[in-house]
Amino acid sequence: QVREWKKEGSKRYMCTGRPGWLTVSLRVGKYKKIHKNIMINLMDVLEVDSERQVVRVEPLVTMGQLTAHLNPMGWTIPVVPELDDLTVGGLIMGTGIESSSHIYGLFQHTCVAYELVLADGSLVRCSPTENSDLFYAVPWSCGTLGFLVAAEIKMIPAKKYVKIHYEPVRGLQKICEKFTEESKKKENSFVEGLVYSLEEAVIMTGVLTDEAEQSKINRIGNYYKPWFFKHVEKYLKADRTGVEYIPSRQYYHRHTRSIFWELQDIIPFGNNPIFRYLFGWMVPPKISLLKLTQGEAIRKLYEQHHVVQDMLVPMKSLEKSIQTFHADLNVYPLWLCPFILPNNPGMVHPKGDEAELYVDIGAYGEPKRKQFEARASMRQMEKFVRSVHGFQMLYADCYMTREEFWDMFDGSLYHKLREQMNCKDAFPEVYDKICKAARH
Repeated sequence: QVREWKKEGSKRYMCTGRPGWLTVSLRVGKYKKIHKNIMINLMDVLEVDSERQVVRVEPLVTMGQLTAHLNPMGWTIPVVPELDDLTVGGLIMGTGIESSSHIYGLFQHTCVAYELVLADGSLVRCSPTENSDLFYAVPWSCGTLGFLVAAEIKMIPAKKYVKIHYEPVRGLQKICEKFTEESKKKENSFVEGLVYSLEEAVIMTGVLTDEAEQSKINRIGNYYKPWFFKHVEKYLKADRTGVEYIPSRQYYHRHTRSIFWELQDIIPFGNNPIFRYLFGWMVPPKISLLKLTQGEAIRKLYEQHHVVQDMLVPMKSLEKSIQTFHADLNVYPLWLCPFILPNNPGMVHPKGDEAELYVDIGAYGEPKRKQFEARASMRQMEKFVRSVHGFQMLYADCYMTREEFWDMFDGSLYHKLREQMNCKDAFPEVYDKICKAARH
């Protein structure tokens, strides 16, 4: 298809032909209508290499599919981003994170090679030792350097359960101290925080294990179970710690049934026990279905009165960041997920020469701040994140100017490669593809 496009005189930019409503991002890309759509229906797990401990997959393989395929074979991947429908391609070209990222980094840091079709129609493989510039430039590039056709991802042995410890913490300073301390411990397989108000949170740490106390097993994935974030909140309300064993695949997808806490706005009675027993098997609705069926008016309403944002900030700025989120948005719960950011080349790396501990703060829901105005409030947030050398996940609405965008991200390697590989006539710049300012 790419060679065909070249033959026709490369008149328009190219993009993948997957319809916008199918993606998990709430943004609907308008560029699909004007660009040349390249159909890439590659959705298979290609090989599981237990010698090298690597799984080779095509870009449309989803997280649900990958864990279902690997777990029975005794394997899993180190970072399993939460929602079942997230695809490998999306997590590489965008980004992905999970509560094991304080050990392994972001999803891209667990990949050992990519295979891409470039603007000239050639197929290349890149890894840290082969075409390494391209390997480091691909993550966060949103498909503007080439089309991903396969990826190799590290595997680790799977275990049956996650032994999870819930600890309610009160007082913002204490929350930040406890969360930072747990995130530095490599013996924790998982670290996650749910912040229910400026002064209240539950911090969870988990360890992978094959043994479990039968009486403490909680199969949270069963359709009739309470939504996970509501279950966690019980520990806060009762002001007690607790230990449970969760089957590991159910742990990995623990926020899927309630789409984190987005579903409480879509189906307010969704966590009612009667609803769960009778109709729990029907949720969550596919995000793609919600996007396909929502009208323009509802989409605009969502945009103005609803926030779905992930900001990645250095752990040392956590307290200041939560205060800023509170002042500008006032959305709760907030999701806290720690990750180690290695000093690799590419768009996203720490300010210094060393790897640094960062935290993803996820805000999903309706802002309770009285003067919330989507554009102004988000621009204020983005400015703060730039000031602490943080990053905004690109699946969400981004209101930065081009200068501000390239101030947040390091574009040096990205722009060099776009020049070298003649991408400028083939793909839009990543900013033009994702930023609101570029599309209006």
